[in-house]
Amino acid sequence: MSASGFFSGNYQKKLANILARSRARLPLTNMKWFALLVGSMLLLGSCSSQPPDSKISPQPPVSKPQQSKEPVRGIWLATVSRLDWPPVSSVNISSPAVRISQQQKALTDKLDNLKRLGINTVFFQVKPDATALWQSTILPWSDTLTGTIGQDPGYDPLQFMLDEAHKRGMKVHAWFNPYRVSVNTKPSTVTELNNTLTQTPSSVYVLHRDWIRTSGERFVLDPGIPEVRDWITSIVAEVVENYPVDGVQFDDYFYTESPGSALNDNQTFRRYGQGFASRADWRRDNTQRLIAQVSRTIKKLKPEVEFGVSPAGVWRNRSHDPAGSDTRGAAAYDESYADTRRWVQLGLLDYIAPQLYWPFARDAARYDVLAKWWADVVKSTNTRLYIGVALYKVGEPSRKEPDWTVKGGVPELKKQLDLNESEPHINGTILFREDYLNQPQTQEAVTYIRNRWGR
Repeated sequence: MSASGFFSGNYQKKLANILARSRARLPLTNMKWFALLVGSMLLLGSCSSQPPDSKISPQPPVSKPQQSKEPVRGIWLATVSRLDWPPVSSVNISSPAVRISQQQKALTDKLDNLKRLGINTVFFQVKPDATALWQSTILPWSDTLTGTIGQDPGYDPLQFMLDEAHKRGMKVHAWFNPYRVSVNTKPSTVTELNNTLTQTPSSVYVLHRDWIRTSGERFVLDPGIPEVRDWITSIVAEVVENYPVDGVQFDDYFYTESPGSALNDNQTFRRYGQGFASRADWRRDNTQRLIAQVSRTIKKLKPEVEFGVSPAGVWRNRSHDPAGSDTRGAAAYDESYADTRRWVQLGLLDYIAPQLYWPFARDAARYDVLAKWWADVVKSTNTRLYIGVALYKVGEPSRKEPDWTVKGGVPELKKQLDLNESEPHINGTILFREDYLNQPQTQEAVTYIRNRWGR
């Protein structure tokens, strides 16, 4: 099997060992996981190391979970930098029992509120960087829970979320940031990462320094290295196998460069980019390979678990591609090297949730133009479409987008939800993000949501 197949080199054995250790820590009821994993490896092992003429490696469609008749009414719940949860104050509590109680109560209070609002799906960020909010044998515990990377929080937040959400009749999708290692590159962050060397598991930052790059003012993994993609796949496999998640979601952070902090993958491109017309094509192929192998792994382990991606709202602008949308926004295809439209066409996703964070009146990226464009993309496929809506903009003054403050933002929100619920190829709405439900400027909109969706 080639180095750029499903699992490179000896990584098949490594992944099997990882999952075996995971199984020992979190016992399962049967041994089918191993047979399914091996089958997944064999199925994908035939991937050629040479890209096809299109430079994008096609994959046959995967089987899809049966679609629920109820539209998704979702919310993103972010844990990176403790944006939505856990409470910042809880981290400084000296008593572990009090900290655990405060964090758990904060989460159940949120779930109770979401239930009242009619939210039926929570997209819970379980991997905000190269740390975990579950009992992992691959990643150290997240410092968002205790303030220290690798410190056991005394409970399993993912399992707690699943238990409490399912008790309330709500689904949970485990939200992963695939490549981010840290949110900054400060000396104090480097010290924290280095301190994990004596822990088990240690941070990927100290175990595989050759995988680490600086990009967008953060430490990130280099997506062009096959072993990196394998490693990410193994992390998703660990969660899917050991937890009753309803879905898995990747966010829009693939290649995450900024003007002053580009990802230096020159050496990686020289090693793995032969046969591609451009670095951009090679990067898009790298991203698609990750999506394909994660999709295959999930379907082999638990076919009922949904896999989706929440990309930037613009795939490509029509000025650059006749198949693109009539917009003038930053495009995922060109900016983050994610050919999201093609993933839908190839059947690699159960759902796609583009972030359409603009109002109807934003000429450069009109909400209705993009929503209808995406509906057209999915209509001949088995991929469902959920639209990401900018709750964080509601009530916020904006010179370019003044509609968010008209009557508390309710008219704009109503138009967006009306479109989502009337267009037959749109299967749901996801609000970004949970903490904005609690802000003063959104309260008129929150009341509207409760009256519209609440039970």
